[in-house]
Amino acid sequence: METKNTKWFILTALALVWGSSFILMKKGLEGGLNPFQLGALRIIFTSIFLLSIGWKELFNIKRNKIVPIIGAGLLGNFFPIFLFALAQTEISSSISSTLNSFTPLNTLLIGSFFFGLTFTRKQLGGIVLGIIGCLILVYAGADSHPNKNYYYALLVLVATWCYASNINLVKKYLADVTPFTITVGNFAFLLLPAITILAFTNFTIEITFINSNPTLDLYFNPLIYVALLGIIGTGLANIYFYKLIQLSSPIFASNVTYLIPIVATFWSLIDHEEVSYLQVIGTAIILIGVYITNKK
Repeated sequence: METKNTKWFILTALALVWGSSFILMKKGLEGGLNPFQLGALRIIFTSIFLLSIGWKELFNIKRNKIVPIIGAGLLGNFFPIFLFALAQTEISSSISSTLNSFTPLNTLLIGSFFFGLTFTRKQLGGIVLGIIGCLILVYAGADSHPNKNYYYALLVLVATWCYASNINLVKKYLADVTPFTITVGNFAFLLLPAITILAFTNFTIEITFINSNPTLDLYFNPLIYVALLGIIGTGLANIYFYKLIQLSSPIFASNVTYLIPIVATFWSLIDHEEVSYLQVIGTAIILIGVYITNKK
């Protein structure tokens, strides 16, 4: 019973955190950062935070776990972080979060073809229902924002394949490694590539002096958003996500992406993005799909 309650608590907490990540990405981009700066800074903030509190975990990584941990870092964080940042230059945060809900279907498909994952008809039915809800949300969002370039939505779909591959990889090859160790290992490896990418973006922080007091220029506010995105939305969230994978199943863990659009849509309302009745209907269908997928 404790494990069952714990996995639902973690699932809900992750949905709240990751659902809020899309509005933070939006604010970072609106504040003057380009997608590569946003992605690189997000990884750098996450890496510095995790290494400052858990650098000793690197000594717990066995040699045969290095490659899976690097793979998890690339598939679960590096590629999706940049893909989502690029996608949100053209599509809204609510649509981006909705498309992310294709992760459970991809998790099931990749798991069954490459990792020997089994599933029931009920699970498949719940996933299909969730996808129907997602498609309704996408249609409603496209109708409300006809000026957006929805070819960029393909970047999010690629990211969902990365997430799905990572979930199956972690379940099969890193089940005996603590979530904290996996996460610290991920970002220790990603720190140098992120710094390299940032260096090629000509990123600078300008310091101006007003009445002899130094103040940070335009990038100060975006950096706050990215710091929150990195430390909470990436660092801490990844630790608990890996724990969720180990406590439950790949399909259950991937269901967090069905709940994320609900939180993201709420933030869209707060930020004065238009939300239609169709999006509310799509959200309700998604919730029913999650319930069916996990009902025993």
